[in-house]
Amino acid sequence: MNQAVQDNTGAPAIVRAGVLNTSVKFEPLTASIGAELLNVNLGDAARDKALADEIHALLLEYKVLFLRDQDITRQEHVAFASRFGQLEDHPMAPSHPDAPGLVQIYKTPDHPMDRYENAWHCDGTWRETPAMGCVLRCVECPPFGGDTMWANMVLAYEKLPDDIKAQIAELRASHSFNASFAAAMPLEKRLAMKAAYPDAEHPVVRTHPETGEKVLFVNAFTTHFVNFHNKSRVRYGQDYNQAGGDLLQYLISQAYIPEYQVRWRWKPNSVAIWDNRSTQHYAVMDYAPCHRKMERAAIIGDRPF
Repeated sequence: MNQAVQDNTGAPAIVRAGVLNTSVKFEPLTASIGAELLNVNLGDAARDKALADEIHALLLEYKVLFLRDQDITRQEHVAFASRFGQLEDHPMAPSHPDAPGLVQIYKTPDHPMDRYENAWHCDGTWRETPAMGCVLRCVECPPFGGDTMWANMVLAYEKLPDDIKAQIAELRASHSFNASFAAAMPLEKRLAMKAAYPDAEHPVVRTHPETGEKVLFVNAFTTHFVNFHNKSRVRYGQDYNQAGGDLLQYLISQAYIPEYQVRWRWKPNSVAIWDNRSTQHYAVMDYAPCHRKMERAAIIGDRPF
């Protein structure tokens, strides 16, 4: 595999992974995505910029990193994630009172299952600036079930047929909080949330700002193309809904392909770190009626281009 790092000009420079002088030991989990770090404590990385930078470089290469036995404090969790940038809040989940920016994703037998984790999605694409990445730690998990899967959306784009790549090169799509999280709210609250979080528009194929890779950037929050309807694609107005909708669903379904995926079995104090710009993930909800408590720090990203 090749890896991208920043040169002095700020442009991505591609280097071979074997050239890197790294002290972090790791094992790739699939040929497509994911690696487990074997000798890292994130509390140490929170205090050591050089170690955090090594982890960042591996993240760009493998797109999602996993660790076991991370018995760290919530403050260390936040401090490590903050090495990557400023943390964001989530309108649907509270932050821990002792660790601002650390969102509590707690499931219990008497709490309804979330309807949005168990879909292939990229966090916060309904924002103008979706998250750059996330650091998720397991506090409590069921004895079985409750895995999470990630998909490599760079590979998903690379494997598209050339005619599809040409068709989507200039397309843009709308991503909606109102059609997802807010959909089950009473009308007045939903409209208030729509005003606070208006639909965002992003390119269907985004460019990774650090590696220069092309990424297929549609997911469960994507509702429609905003510039599909033109003379080259649509004969009559009725064509728009069918042709555009079919193409969008085909693109969204690329995350479903197992060869692009990695699956992680949670244990208490396990951690996943993912690049939200180049992946999607799916939290498998096959563990009811057990408890599952996760804490996530999401790093504010930039505007996709």
